[in-house]
Amino acid sequence: MDARGFAIFGTAIGACGIAWSDRGVVSVQLPERDERATRARLATRYDSAREVSPPSDIQRAVDAMTALLDGESVDLSFIALDMEGVPEFHRRVYDIARTIPPGSTLSYGDIAARLGDPGSARAVGQALGRNPIPLIVPCHRVLAAGGKTGGFSARGGTATKLTLLAIEGAQLF
Repeated sequence: MDARGFAIFGTAIGACGIAWSDRGVVSVQLPERDERATRARLATRYDSAREVSPPSDIQRAVDAMTALLDGESVDLSFIALDMEGVPEFHRRVYDIARTIPPGSTLSYGDIAARLGDPGSARAVGQALGRNPIPLIVPCHRVLAAGGKTGGFSARGGTATKLTLLAIEGAQLF
């Protein structure tokens, strides 16, 4: 996936990043150990992209994600995504995950059932583990069976997942 530009923006959980193409957001980077590391991760992944001020539609996405991380109940479904190169199964999983409102959760099995393939919970988890657009595709709102946390591939792992769910006011246990 090619990105045209990327930007770093401050949030309540640290410096996040966003990369975009002419079609929409291609990536959201949750905070690394510091802003420099977040920037380096995006610059390495999208070496043809330049760090620039975001265009107005991307700035609206940044503002909405910042508000979400400040604890506001914000719907991010308005944000256009560029899913070129993302496998079809992953796209279907991400489309379902995008319907989960802040403060709510589904299980991997719930998503598998909504896909019409109840035996695919493990594949759902693998797709979410490769999610290039966390927050906008809220993989943190997807739990393992029995309300267990499940994995999370961002820096900090499940602690980061639990932090995001706490910010959104999700009741887990």
